[in-house]
Amino acid sequence: MRSSREGSHGTQAARTARLTRIAADLRAEGYKPGLGGLKPKHVDALVARWQRDELNPGTIKNRMSDLRWWSSKTGKAGVVRASNDEYGIPRRQYVASESKARTLPADRLALVTDTHVHMSLRLQAHFGLRREECLKFAPSYADRGGSIVLKGSWCKGGRPREIPVRTAAQRAVLNEAHRLAGGGSMIPPARSYVHQLRTYERQTAHAGLEKNHGLRHHYAQARYYELLGWAAPAAGGPTQKELTASQREQDRQVREYISEELGHNRTQITTVYLGR
Repeated sequence: MRSSREGSHGTQAARTARLTRIAADLRAEGYKPGLGGLKPKHVDALVARWQRDELNPGTIKNRMSDLRWWSSKTGKAGVVRASNDEYGIPRRQYVASESKARTLPADRLALVTDTHVHMSLRLQAHFGLRREECLKFAPSYADRGGSIVLKGSWCKGGRPREIPVRTAAQRAVLNEAHRLAGGGSMIPPARSYVHQLRTYERQTAHAGLEKNHGLRHHYAQARYYELLGWAAPAAGGPTQKELTASQREQDRQVREYISEELGHNRTQITTVYLGR
């Protein structure tokens, strides 16, 4: 990891955490391979363990991606088979079976004592930001009046995007972010991104606010209702089969719009947030 710093700081930190977890799982299975000692039987044992633990297919596939990354860096690319299908790993589920939307309860948010993390969470909720985006958010750059613009270096895949400022509450949060950060970002001047990420993780865990990706789900569902006038399927609204032809066309257009606001380049991904 120290010699192959690929991706953003957030990507590197997440990869390190997952590889550390993989090493712990191997030890729990009774194996003690050295740095160059990973073998196909170890990979098989890991997959079997994760399937026994009923991990989400997306989680397993992320770990397999990390294993392939590691094996390519150590000259052992053939250790991990190229296709996840060969391991019996099911394909990702892109349709929400239940809503994962979350809000920021005032009593729990009050337990977040770091002022920059506190503000990051509010930005995350009001604009549907990812964690890295809300931590790196610099209001002096992003705030364009009627919208915010996110730098590619803040975003997943390096894709910059623009999000409209539609409500008085969003404007109020942005004004507070300006007062807190000045010309800087939601990372205090004396801290690195990784330091602030760790602070975010500790503070949110203490406040019982760990699953904050759900804030993006809530944002997406709120935007869907705002733009169409009826709730998304994941929030109890009608399914696409129940819509008229005209409504289905409106649904398609709105999903494209929401996908862009969330920073995805595939409309299909909106089914994770909105259902179908």
